[in-house]
Amino acid sequence: MRILLTGANGYIGQRLLPLLVEAGHDVTCLVRDPRRFELPAPLRERVQVAQADLRRPDTLRELPTDFEAAYYLVHSMSTNGRDFAQVEQQSARHFRQYLDGTAVQQVIYLSGIANDAHLSEHLSSRRGVEDELGRAARARLTVLRASIIIGSGSASFEIIRDLTEKLPVMIGPRWLNSRCQPIGVRDIMHYLTHVLGNADCLGQTFDVGGPDVLTYRQMLEGFARARGLRRRIIPVPVLTPRLSSWWLFLVTRTSFSLARSLVDSLRNDTVVAPARSIARVLPHRCMTYQEALQLAFQRIEQNEVVSSWMDAASSGVARQNYMDYVQIPQQGMFFDRQQLRFTRPPAEVLDNIWRIGGKRGWYKVDWLWRVRGVLDKLVGGVGLRRGRRSPTDLRPGDPLDFWRVLVADRPGRRLLLYAEMKLPGEAWLQFRICPNADGSHTLEQLAAFRPRGLAGRLYWYALVPFHFVIFKGMLDNIGHFAPGHARPTAAAHPQPR
Repeated sequence: MRILLTGANGYIGQRLLPLLVEAGHDVTCLVRDPRRFELPAPLRERVQVAQADLRRPDTLRELPTDFEAAYYLVHSMSTNGRDFAQVEQQSARHFRQYLDGTAVQQVIYLSGIANDAHLSEHLSSRRGVEDELGRAARARLTVLRASIIIGSGSASFEIIRDLTEKLPVMIGPRWLNSRCQPIGVRDIMHYLTHVLGNADCLGQTFDVGGPDVLTYRQMLEGFARARGLRRRIIPVPVLTPRLSSWWLFLVTRTSFSLARSLVDSLRNDTVVAPARSIARVLPHRCMTYQEALQLAFQRIEQNEVVSSWMDAASSGVARQNYMDYVQIPQQGMFFDRQQLRFTRPPAEVLDNIWRIGGKRGWYKVDWLWRVRGVLDKLVGGVGLRRGRRSPTDLRPGDPLDFWRVLVADRPGRRLLLYAEMKLPGEAWLQFRICPNADGSHTLEQLAAFRPRGLAGRLYWYALVPFHFVIFKGMLDNIGHFAPGHARPTAAAHPQPR
């Protein structure tokens, strides 16, 4: 079957794509910027990539029209500002107009459970998208409405993880008593693939959920039990939605826009309505909440996190056009270039570069990096809590603490990062390994900054004293650090000169 997959670089899309290919389908991924979409090596010869922006209908005119089915996995709840509902409605309308000129027979949309009479803005927006897609002239709509999705790298799992692992005592807003029906991401994949081409699912809306109906408080307590942690939750009835949003933003890795949307939605119960349960059409044993947690833990421990909610620019923590910054400008810039000549195998130094950030840290005065992350979070930035998708692997588009990976060229021995912290300007950090004529190699570390006005220049000059300590120390430690260790230690390598 010829399938058009939108949202292919999102959390669900990245997991669904290989399943569709393995099932023998001919898949075309629709993305806004192909430079941000890194196909896994086994799929590069089997998947087509098409470029279009659903907010601009003129970009859809050149797309093929001979698809038989389409997945609509586009969401904008993390869009900065309060206009995400308008953006979602507009994108769905443009896609529906495109569908009317194609051979598509089925559209599959992953939505949210919305059975309460008074819905949050986020859930109301999802309902509006359902209505818009359902107006397609030929394509029959299949809607899967899900509650909390639990899986390694999912936004819900990571927020629960942050709250439980970081706070021995938690303030409990009223929304912790709202009920939900969490479902494992593996079960979501099962339903997304099995409704495809199923005649009994055409024109139908289904609620999907796991076997457990839990309050958010019970989910936090269940996570704590699974990790062997003792946690206390203190209910506070006066915590307003705005304060709750700030609380969630400051404690977890989420962006403020996503925190605001989540808190707004958490006032609604998201429990499967028996009359709309997908079990009557597609019987399937879903994992319990604890089983879904254990599977997520296994994937994290085995470094097999396929996708993360922070990968996509729609997560609200990345510039939509960050790939425009792949080339470091040369005019109006400040540079700090450090070089280190070394004779050890370059692959070992490259491994150190590829493991930077996350739990390993930044190779020099990590406490200063953590302070910078806290300050960034306090002014609405991303902070350091995002960590990294994998402790050993990097690919373009990956979040890396408060950086974004632009280039991860391991054969070319080059890593380029772009800063996503709040700055009075724009910043890049590049690492390269170059061969020398005598058989040795040179490790080059380049910090580049393009200031914005006087504030940007003052910011750079204020940090110059720290550069002598941080950047020189980073370079030496990367060059000398013994591979395989979790973190640099004084005994692991010579002290930086």
